[in-house]
Amino acid sequence: MRSFDAIIIGAGQAGPALAGRLSEAGQSVAIVERHHVGGTCVNTGCRPTKTLVASAYAMHTARRGAEYGFTVAGPIAADMKAVAARADKIIREGRAGNENWLFGMANVELVRGHARFEASNIVAVAGERLTAPRIFINVGGRAVVPDMPGIGDVPILTNTDIVALDTLPRHLVVIGGSYIGLEFAQMYRRFGAAVTVVERMGRLIAREDEDVSHAMREILEAEGISVRTDADCIGFAPKGDDIEVRVDCAYDAQPVLASHVLMAVGRRPNTDDLGLNATGIALDARGYITVDDQLQTNVPGVWALGDCNGRGAFTHTAYNDFEIVAANLLDREERGVSQRLPGYALYTDPPLARAGMTDAQALATGRPLLRATRPMSRVGRAVEKGETQGFMKVVADAETRRILGAAILGTGGDEAIHGILDMMNADQPVEQLRWAVPIHPTVSELIPTVLLDLQPWKGNA
Repeated sequence: MRSFDAIIIGAGQAGPALAGRLSEAGQSVAIVERHHVGGTCVNTGCRPTKTLVASAYAMHTARRGAEYGFTVAGPIAADMKAVAARADKIIREGRAGNENWLFGMANVELVRGHARFEASNIVAVAGERLTAPRIFINVGGRAVVPDMPGIGDVPILTNTDIVALDTLPRHLVVIGGSYIGLEFAQMYRRFGAAVTVVERMGRLIAREDEDVSHAMREILEAEGISVRTDADCIGFAPKGDDIEVRVDCAYDAQPVLASHVLMAVGRRPNTDDLGLNATGIALDARGYITVDDQLQTNVPGVWALGDCNGRGAFTHTAYNDFEIVAANLLDREERGVSQRLPGYALYTDPPLARAGMTDAQALATGRPLLRATRPMSRVGRAVEKGETQGFMKVVADAETRRILGAAILGTGGDEAIHGILDMMNADQPVEQLRWAVPIHPTVSELIPTVLLDLQPWKGNA
């Protein structure tokens, strides 16, 4: 048995960064990875998907050339092998960068293999046993493939599969009208595929406010994407070389004929094959590892970071988990997950950026509220770019004058939202921006104006 000061299981976003800090503190570290270094973000998530989004955006803009005063000879068509090769190159560069980073750390050993607990301080991997007084679980998650009728009879893609696809589907059916599904739906429509989005709920991205869901649907349908909500009876059957997708159980409801089906109905943690039953580590009903505010499990000496703890589902929250653990263990600071403000983006075009509470969540607090909205058609930068779809909105506490939440569905919103997040993290009242002189022309320059236009609001539109 080999001993280390710490064992990190999983080399996603939190793992290598934590290994680096522990190394700098003079500790010996084994970081175990059974697949690719870099985790979901580098290999099947952020980097490849945003690379594909960029390719799709370039094609979409080229098709609109006449609006911008230029013409393109011939139709715009996707070379999917070249598109996939570009994404693969960026994946490999990111993975190699992470591996080189780990190899350059003193007293850190990358151990390849599948880790399984034999006890709370002992891990078996690649035919050997490792032990450490501190173990950090950073194993991430994977796509859920639910047991729907006929699903075992047809080929199904997940996000991992589709980022490697180098052919253009004739008709892509996306099961799931939420964040991952909508990104792929729009990009493949722009690549030239027919696309249908099938969603069980009554609206897309149902966790968002209704005005956001409605606007998103309008944007996607304007590009020729078919949207089927209230899909209460999803099932599959082979139909020649295609896949018949049943959407509604009504007697005369017509199924959708797909060449490819993407399953994008959610994620699950990679905790089912770690041997956690040998440790006493507590899991919730969905398999996520239960942690406290400092990300410690119920078993002393074991922490869980990233997607597997259910406290965040993004690259930036996983990295923040590392920051919280490092601050508490190495910097003698007191930091917790409860201090983290929600913030994320959906990378459709235009993107949806969110900070803090939704309108519905703010109303549920019972606090007196202020609210302001601004259509992107009144944002100079959006007009100049010819990208005026969407809107921005902010909700604040009428008594404390603090921002509770915001959404920007519009061009540049994924960058501009940081002005809101910074205000919220600094715990500043909306008036703090009264004398701000923002850069013109930007999307961000509208934030001070929107904040100072806040009006009392009780939930009416």
